[in-house]
Amino acid sequence: MAQKSFHRTDRVSAQLRRELGTLVHAVVREHGLCSTSVSDVEIARDLAHAKVFVTVLDAERAAETLKSLKALAPEIRYKLAHAVKMRHVPELHFHYDESVDRGERIDNLLRDLRTSDDPE
Repeated sequence: MAQKSFHRTDRVSAQLRRELGTLVHAVVREHGLCSTSVSDVEIARDLAHAKVFVTVLDAERAAETLKSLKALAPEIRYKLAHAVKMRHVPELHFHYDESVDRGERIDNLLRDLRTSDDPE
């Protein structure tokens, strides 16, 4: 029987994604920022740093929201430390997740391609 490989970093990143989802939602509402959700968390092997990928509902305000999240990272990390049972909570680095924008662009291109192929 083949044994499944579950790495600790995978389990920790899944737990951090769940907790950060609720924490970021609360912080965004508290500070009046644009609606934001956590799409992924990548954690370093030594568990010292975590890349938090976020998507922003309003693309025009994405840079402003990301800048605010980076400034609020120590506060979010403090709240995260109380939410999870870890000896050391990783330092949070927020990044904008461009996969949603790329997906929309591809969808629009395919839609335009379909309309241009239709004979009228």
